[in-house]
Amino acid sequence: MDAFIPEGNNRVILATDGDFNIGRSSGGELTRLIESKRDKGVYLTILGFGMGNYKDSKMESLTNHGNGNYFYIDEIGESNHVLVKNLAGTLMTIAKDVKIQVEFNPNTVAEYRLIGYENRIMNAEDFEDDTKDAGELGVGHTATAIYEIVPGKAISGNLKYQASALGGSNELGTVKLRFKQPDQAKSIAKEVSIDNANKDWKEATHDFRFSAAVASFSMILRSSKYINDFGLSEVEELAKTALSIEESDRIEFIGLVQKAMLLEVQ
Repeated sequence: MDAFIPEGNNRVILATDGDFNIGRSSGGELTRLIESKRDKGVYLTILGFGMGNYKDSKMESLTNHGNGNYFYIDEIGESNHVLVKNLAGTLMTIAKDVKIQVEFNPNTVAEYRLIGYENRIMNAEDFEDDTKDAGELGVGHTATAIYEIVPGKAISGNLKYQASALGGSNELGTVKLRFKQPDQAKSIAKEVSIDNANKDWKEATHDFRFSAAVASFSMILRSSKYINDFGLSEVEELAKTALSIEESDRIEFIGLVQKAMLLEVQ
């Protein structure tokens, strides 16, 4: 801790394949060490390298305990993306223990499903518990969550919209957000209602279309039963409609989809 800067941005950057075999190598020992440094204001960034004996899940778990972030570096382009283009977001945390909770209105949403985030889902009662660890956001970073909904009425539990469902509320739901300042222990709460705008798909933003393309691609790769007849060609077409300007990340994604299409043909 000799290099620790009070009220500064203190972070350990670890480049590894995750196969820890010397020193404190057990999961429990490493977790306790990382948590103790986290509580003193030292965050953790892990850069993953290699193949074969690569320990992806271990590195992600460790950064979760260290209020940190984790990136897999497979080529020079990705290293530039993480350490040059997004350097501030990678190394500078602006909000910690960020939690998002979405409550749907059973008067307008019969069913809903969150796409992805299986390893990030928390119990509903943990949302207001400031002792529960959650994710961090860096400068300029955004987080996207996509829900698939079925319009209609549903049976409500003891939630905000239990009474309004009877009263005819037309909102789709409410997004609730809790986060802590990097140097604070008490969270700040925000919430915003989701209007039932009933917009046409053609009115969707380029960002929304691209997010939908990425989500659909992930569902195809995982052979999701929910993808139905939406295929790789539809993913490619959807992603192309999101190219408002020359954006290397989106062009790279389309290239990845096209490679998957070639493998599908073989």
